[in-house]
Amino acid sequence: MAPQVKIKPRLPKGMRDFLPQAMLKREYVFGIVREVFQLYGFEPLQTPVMELYETLMGKYGEDAEKLIYRAQHAEGKEELALRYDLTVPLARVVAQYQNEITLPFKRYQISPVWRGERPQRGRYREFYQCDADIVGVGDMSADAEILSMVVTALRRLGIPQFTVKINNRKLLTAIGQYSGVPDSLLPELYRSIDKFDKVGAEGVQNELLQRGIGMDVVQRMMPLITAQMPGLERVDFLEELLGDLPAAQEGIRELRAISDHLSDLDVALKFYEFDFTMVRGLGYYTGPIFETIITEPNLGSVSGGGRYDALVGMFRGESLPTTGTSLGIERLIDVMDILDLYPAAFGGTVVQVLVTVFGDDLRSASTQLAAELRAQEVRTELYMQDKNIGKQFSHADKKGIPVVALLGPDEVASGVVKLKRLKDGAEVIVPRAHAAEKVRELLGEVTSNE
Repeated sequence: MAPQVKIKPRLPKGMRDFLPQAMLKREYVFGIVREVFQLYGFEPLQTPVMELYETLMGKYGEDAEKLIYRAQHAEGKEELALRYDLTVPLARVVAQYQNEITLPFKRYQISPVWRGERPQRGRYREFYQCDADIVGVGDMSADAEILSMVVTALRRLGIPQFTVKINNRKLLTAIGQYSGVPDSLLPELYRSIDKFDKVGAEGVQNELLQRGIGMDVVQRMMPLITAQMPGLERVDFLEELLGDLPAAQEGIRELRAISDHLSDLDVALKFYEFDFTMVRGLGYYTGPIFETIITEPNLGSVSGGGRYDALVGMFRGESLPTTGTSLGIERLIDVMDILDLYPAAFGGTVVQVLVTVFGDDLRSASTQLAAELRAQEVRTELYMQDKNIGKQFSHADKKGIPVVALLGPDEVASGVVKLKRLKDGAEVIVPRAHAAEKVRELLGEVTSNE
């Protein structure tokens, strides 16, 4: 018999495992985000991890599409690819099920996506997106609803300092037209301005020159995108210069409408600003665009989105106005970890109580107690290995299980259970019928004393 070859356990670059303690943190964040999505009336949707290659291509722009993973079975006849985001699959769903979907269609999806990125902190090849979109509403009230939802989610997570940046693709087009950028070079303009946060005004200017845009054009444009003014004053400034251009008129009108709706939604001015250097790289945006930056610590954007009124039309004869956002859940979790924003009583296990087993002759009694606790919705682990009580306590302590239930010969004979809270060593003996109630009380005391 040939010797078994040992395989070194390792992951592909940019992929991660999540052990239980990490998964509990992720599920906490997912849960808050899901609650906020549903609070705003969004319904859940799930789509396959793979789409037809032709479904994904031609939607994101040349740079993004280089990152799409192709997926092909040896005997498969269809060209397939792992989904790059959740937006294009949404557009495909809306077109495919147009007779079954009621408009406006408000959906959310929390699922993994794949991109052939260069792995680095906060950037992975497999990661989760949390998307919420509104299909079928052309009014800016939908965009404001999306922005309000983002602010609500970040506030409920406890993120202390963040800013939602708002711009409009139509204004960027108008800025290019006003400055004299040929229509054929507008995509180059977008790509260069999109790097403003990384390379600054001088870097953007140099890149525009390298892309073949003349110095006179660049000098005319730079003051428009770098104007430092509070709130709607930036919009007023652009309106004075660009007001005659139809694209500018439409873009400015949309930004003012968003501001009015945000005021009605009670979103304070401190949470958002208009930023004409913010572009969003994907090619399908057609109007307002948004991006959220956490200012401390600075890990880049944690949400991005905008209006993409033409995308659904690529899958059906008639397009539908659509707007939405994606929360960068991976970076949000990084921020939660760095700032320790999880609740004080947040533990590293789902288990609330460990039921000990003193010996084979008492296993039946311990098993029955575990069943009774579970029947009353107490999350219970029944110990299944060594009968050494010290090792059982060590197991509970290592996992962070807050309460241990002791059921020795004396307790069984008396019909009682001894409960011990590991945090402070508090002990109580209660009738077995009241064990679940007392466990909850001990857990509550831990929370209230934090």
